[in-house]
Amino acid sequence: MNLLILQTSVQDYINNNQNNDVNKIALAKPIFEGVSSAELAGQITAKKKSKHKLPTWYNQEKIYYPVLLSIEQCSSEQTAMYKANLAIGDNLIDLTSGFGVDSFFFAKNCQHVYSCEINTELASISAHNAKTLGAENLTVLTENGIDFLKNTQIIFDTIYIDPARRSESAKVFKLKDCTPDVTVHLDEWLQKAKRIVIKTAPLLDISAGLSELKNVSEIHIVSVKNECKEILWVIDRDPIGEIEITCATLNHSIKTITFPIAALQTSTKIATNVPEGFLYEPDVALLKSGAFNYVAEKFDLQKLHQHSQLYFSENFNDEFLGRIFEIEHISTVSELKKSKELIGNVIVRNYPERAENLVKKYKIKPHDSNFILFTKNENGYIVIFAKIKQHY
Repeated sequence: MNLLILQTSVQDYINNNQNNDVNKIALAKPIFEGVSSAELAGQITAKKKSKHKLPTWYNQEKIYYPVLLSIEQCSSEQTAMYKANLAIGDNLIDLTSGFGVDSFFFAKNCQHVYSCEINTELASISAHNAKTLGAENLTVLTENGIDFLKNTQIIFDTIYIDPARRSESAKVFKLKDCTPDVTVHLDEWLQKAKRIVIKTAPLLDISAGLSELKNVSEIHIVSVKNECKEILWVIDRDPIGEIEITCATLNHSIKTITFPIAALQTSTKIATNVPEGFLYEPDVALLKSGAFNYVAEKFDLQKLHQHSQLYFSENFNDEFLGRIFEIEHISTVSELKKSKELIGNVIVRNYPERAENLVKKYKIKPHDSNFILFTKNENGYIVIFAKIKQHY
């Protein structure tokens, strides 16, 4: 960590050159003694990346940024604030803190947070930023979190860990594909804390996770703008009742729906009538949960087709997690061929052609609020013309 980067003149340069070509800055002659051009370019790139993802850091003076990869891999403020509410008790330990975003927000809900990061440079940066941001109850340790937890006499209420994907694993569908393998340590950790919160990548298979873990109380599936960001597993020393699944969408407002895992077995009838009123498209968090039939029951919707994952109702319900369209009219594919001018954004659900191919095939022009959905109901393939009423 180069403390010269925190000089006022260097910070002013970083702030004033965020829209300039960082490649040219990196290759230019050094401007400040003791600070390389590559370091300047790195700070500018990382800060710019943080503008929307980490506004608290971006808007604070004298923040020191790590390499860009650390910014890309860390939690966003939205997701960090959400998971901070899953902690219980006064003391929490973050075993794999990285840039320290999750630790910082845990510190807002807990009396004391221990943040472990084995990378010396990253730990120094995290400690500096925590102090700059006023998180006095956050202690950064340059240690392997698992080793520290094993040897410490401190009693924790919550253990948090974000295991990393192993480099040889292109995609992660199981916890054993991550490092550390949390399943190996669960018994020991449950003796150290009342609750364990595990963050996993969105690709992790939920049924596989349940088969690998014990004492699961809650599963939280978190999405932002219809992109699944993470799955959070809450493991309690003394779990009570049935496992609950929460789907959470963190957009301009936070919406959640919680249901017992048994709800995944809910059955529902497929509609045979022509859809009318409003069309409901579930957010990816709902789709990831697998609660396809429960969605219909919860929001009093009719399901269009067993495999279309689209629903409709005469009523508009803005508590729904996902997009809602007002149906204007329904067309068959053969009728569509007769249309001379089609305008709308194309969505494909349970239809044998790709959206981009359909745009070219029917010469469809884009539109801000009009949509054309190619899908299938019990009577065959249909085309739904609709207007957006609720975005993600």
